Amino acid sequence: MFLPNLIRAASKAQPILMLANTTAAIPIATAIARSASALQIRAMATEAPARHYGGLKDQDRIFTNLYGRHDFRLSGAQKRGDWYKTKEILLKGDTWIIDQVKASGLRGRGGAGFPSGLKWSFMNKPGGPDGRPRYLVINADEGEPGTCKDREILRHDPHKLVEGCLVAGRAMNANAAYIYIRGEFYNEASNLQTAINEAYKAGLIGKNACGSGYDFDVYVHRGAGAYICGEETALIESIEGKQGKPRLKPPFPADVGLFGCPTTVANVETVAVAPTICRRGGEWFAGFGRARNAGTKLFCISGHVNTPCVVEEEMSIPLRDLLEKHCGGVVGGWDNLLGVIPGGSSVPVLPKGICDDVLMDFDALKDVQSGLGTAAVIVMNKSTDMVKAISRLSAFYKHESCGQCTPCREGTGWMAKIMKRLETGNASVAEIDMIDEISRQIEGHTICALGDAAAWPVQGLIRHFRPEIEKKIYAFNAAKATEAVAESH
Repeated sequence: MFLPNLIRAASKAQPILMLANTTAAIPIATAIARSASALQIRAMATEAPARHYGGLKDQDRIFTNLYGRHDFRLSGAQKRGDWYKTKEILLKGDTWIIDQVKASGLRGRGGAGFPSGLKWSFMNKPGGPDGRPRYLVINADEGEPGTCKDREILRHDPHKLVEGCLVAGRAMNANAAYIYIRGEFYNEASNLQTAINEAYKAGLIGKNACGSGYDFDVYVHRGAGAYICGEETALIESIEGKQGKPRLKPPFPADVGLFGCPTTVANVETVAVAPTICRRGGEWFAGFGRARNAGTKLFCISGHVNTPCVVEEEMSIPLRDLLEKHCGGVVGGWDNLLGVIPGGSSVPVLPKGICDDVLMDFDALKDVQSGLGTAAVIVMNKSTDMVKAISRLSAFYKHESCGQCTPCREGTGWMAKIMKRLETGNASVAEIDMIDEISRQIEGHTICALGDAAAWPVQGLIRHFRPEIEKKIYAFNAAKATEAVAESH
């Protein structure tokens, strides 16, 4: 997935002033302070203890075939509860579906975290339809390094996505859905097409879908594996047969999108959970996670953990719990942890000190100057050369830049070259601040967020691991000086 703008600055927690603490400094107010303190203690006694998030029960899981242990075809999907009362959901109408999605608190699972119900409502403007067809476009490109959740849905639970397209399409009164799938996903595309064919044959999609009187078609479009095509307007350009380069906005896709028609681009996971939300109710989904961070989420954990996996868990689960419950912990133990990239390669890395107690949701990670992104957790223990790891990411973003915007086209190349030198230490300490300045000249100065995605890993490295960079530089210079002395003798 491509990550739109997620982080600009971390918010700071506000200090809480306790009146009881002022009694020693202000004797005249002792009685008042003691009274306030007593009231405070009584209030605290009635408060519920802070809730611990995580430990999602099996009956609350939406993706029940994530590991491919059951049949992915229509018969297997229906046994697991898919396509149940779909006709009733469609007949309740667009407003009801959008209201349920809004009540659920669902935010986009592709990286941006924009409220889904609000986004879907943009398609139904006051004044009614203007005669143009409407389209739902599903971003199944999944090009973000470290991200491997959507492919599991496509391969093992494709009917969840097909039904989700129908429900989301009804919410927007769309005529058709285009699923833009990464070209390398051969098995995923094959299983998805099988599911679509079965749904057509059973009358679940197509003309008079599910017998509801609503006509809706689903098409699969194979991409060529360009990371930039994860950006919604570049994806639309690619479907239209053009180069995958982002468009200037406005106009926004909800107004002028695919083929010049109103379009909403959504992530696979976001759309796939819609039917379950409608069946079980928005309040049920909103019961998981913290406020503004509701629901369940697919986390894909890779790197230095004992058992890498993709797992569905409750939002706001502590990062440490996520790794120890589902991945067997960090290789070498928790104390051997060096850093974690919590949301795919484009969000800043976090050091162990922050990882100890950070929660896995949009707001908690924003507060520590990173982001949830696609929830692709990349774990690195102390065997990792952090400078080399981030240098590798810089090379990736240089390669994937479409070249349309000068700051990104030129800046990603400069950053990749400097990072390559910092890898070995063949640089000056002043270049650390230089590359930081370059990253900030790229960030926020491009049409799409690829510039931000290239800048943030470098900024995270400098923010938390600057001593590692300096150590390499000093070691290189010391070795060079020793060599020069040896040659002089």
